[in-house]
Amino acid sequence: MLQFDLLITDPPRGGYEGSHARRGTLTLNHGVVQTPIFMPVGTYGTVKGVTPQSLHDMGAQIILGNTFHLWMRPGLDIVKGFGGLHQFEKWDKPILTDSGGFQVWSLAHSAKITEEGVHFASPVNGDRLFMSPEVSMQIQTVLNSDIVMQLDECTPYWQGNPPSQGGSGHITTEAEARRSMELSRRWALRSKAEFERLGNPNALFGIVQGGMFEHLRQESLEALVEMDFPGYAIGGVSVGEPKELMRQIMAHTPHRLPAHKPRYLMGVGTPEDLVDGVACGVDMFDCVMPTRNARNGTLFTRYGDLKIRNARHKADPQPLDPTCTCYACAGPSGVSWDNGGRDGFSRAYLHHLDRCGEMLGPMLNTIHNLHYYLNLMREVREALDAGTFGAFRQRFQAERARGV
Repeated sequence: MLQFDLLITDPPRGGYEGSHARRGTLTLNHGVVQTPIFMPVGTYGTVKGVTPQSLHDMGAQIILGNTFHLWMRPGLDIVKGFGGLHQFEKWDKPILTDSGGFQVWSLAHSAKITEEGVHFASPVNGDRLFMSPEVSMQIQTVLNSDIVMQLDECTPYWQGNPPSQGGSGHITTEAEARRSMELSRRWALRSKAEFERLGNPNALFGIVQGGMFEHLRQESLEALVEMDFPGYAIGGVSVGEPKELMRQIMAHTPHRLPAHKPRYLMGVGTPEDLVDGVACGVDMFDCVMPTRNARNGTLFTRYGDLKIRNARHKADPQPLDPTCTCYACAGPSGVSWDNGGRDGFSRAYLHHLDRCGEMLGPMLNTIHNLHYYLNLMREVREALDAGTFGAFRQRFQAERARGV
């Protein structure tokens, strides 16, 4: 089941030009999602460093699961015994699962891609495995995720290793990008046929590919729209390309997808990418950046990024972000420093936890980063509701550029 209701489009009457931002609601089998939305990534059936209750408390509406890794561990028999991923991981809101295509791409050194699918060695025990559009649909049906992704081939920016990694590869050519895009298009047809054969009651998204070539993106988009998927994703971005090329594809593709269906930009990105993506017409985002950066000591704040490992934070009594109401910054009271609250944890304490390798450090960092991303999307929705997204975007950019 999927129902997408488009509530507001930007710019409002008499507003500025150049925005394709939208506000909507996405109804799925396990709940309603307010868009635009950021989706925390839960690779192995958990978002690293936080409990499901913490995710609820910080306003997470939908999370991701990883088809490939859950297939490897714990295995389909285990998840099936719990009736699906929701009961297994005790998450009662919607879940989106990727198709496994990106993980296959990341295992290129041990994978052989053919028309039928991908043969590769298990990264867990070395067993020879096979992933096809049909297999991906069968796995995701067992997982019972609310949104299922077609199997695609992720077109890389580089073929082989880039020079920065000591490789002798090359930038993907138009011919290589076309072959990959057309393979993904054929796999989309097979994914849809198997999804329908299985009688999966959830929603299947098609994935637009085509590398950094706008005309290939347009061909992919038109073919997928003709297949009439309930929703569409833009894949193959943030895969090693320069930021300006990613923004070029982000500006070209989303607003050309059907207005009455949700649009998902896969694997993106920084806070600036999210706000720019909303302006380009994107409804849904995911990225490991807030959780991964939290574990590495990089925190996102209203006034720029903060590296908690820097020595200047050793005795700093301030919270990470004085405007933030997350548990790390405001404590159980939920009152920000700016509003008189003093119950949160100091930068000095978080610096200490990081230096000592204490588990609490990355846990608090993760709570903060995810809260920041989810709160940013809440503020975006409120600005769209009020017809002030343009002003919000300008203020956001100015504050982030100010620095911590």
